[in-house]
Amino acid sequence: MNRLNPDNLNAIEFCFEGIQKNILGKLKVVNNSQCNLVVDKWKREQGGGGKSISLEGKIIEKAAVNFSSISGKKLPSSSIASSSEINTSSGFHAVGVSVISHPHNPFCPTSHMNVRIFLEVGKNKVIKNWWIGGGFDLTPYHPSTIDASTWHNAAKDICDKFSKTFHKKFASQCDNYFYLPHRKEKRGIGGIFFDQLQHKSIEHSLDLLEEISKTYIDTYQAIINNHKKDKFSQDDRDFQLYRRGRYVEFNLLFDRGTKFGIESNGRVESILASLPPSVNWPFKLSPSIKAQEKKLLRFLNNNWDQHI
Repeated sequence: MNRLNPDNLNAIEFCFEGIQKNILGKLKVVNNSQCNLVVDKWKREQGGGGKSISLEGKIIEKAAVNFSSISGKKLPSSSIASSSEINTSSGFHAVGVSVISHPHNPFCPTSHMNVRIFLEVGKNKVIKNWWIGGGFDLTPYHPSTIDASTWHNAAKDICDKFSKTFHKKFASQCDNYFYLPHRKEKRGIGGIFFDQLQHKSIEHSLDLLEEISKTYIDTYQAIINNHKKDKFSQDDRDFQLYRRGRYVEFNLLFDRGTKFGIESNGRVESILASLPPSVNWPFKLSPSIKAQEKKLLRFLNNNWDQHI
């Protein structure tokens, strides 16, 4: 049985800090290095801390790239599935990186990624159990079959690199998770999502998370570069702000990461950094918004397995 000694924890934190650094660097390149960065290093009274980075520019209207490494005496119930047999009464240490990007151009999709590891810790800092989770998903405002195929092919390629069984399972879990039951809508076109996974050893699992993060940012960077100069109208922008509301609704009502952050007394500013900078809930939809939404919802309901 492994021990959670400073060397092991430092190595795990170093891996996630590298993930944060790589993604931030690629987002800066997307913005032609012309962006405002706000870096906030924070500590948590109950144990641990992190580094939250906010990026704003002409291409990426707002992005948050957050690293956290926190510990506690009791694992919040929101960090595990309801069917789990994992003991939530043990001490824990959780390390992760979360990313959300809201581009300015409505033809550039919003994206999300997170990777994390939970360590269930007993007496004398003995690791009693561990598991990883994460994934990425894409939320477009205007249909693009090319973007969807690019996104899902990249997801399948990285999953197949580690196990031929991963992609079908992770893609299905993503579709089921990023769903708004009160709207009866998918949040976007999906991607991959998994939780409570033990892929061989901790080292192999960290390799998986690292490769997932690289696939996410490289694929997203290519999609943004293909659309960042697309011309758009005020109607397009109004529709984007309206559909961003779905993102807010999901993150505040259903997102397990948001609930975990609140339940673990996390930094509120970092938890809510995923919300878009501008959003609108019109009481009465314009004919333009109604027409665009009908087209988008039909696109979101596609079976993307047919496109890869």
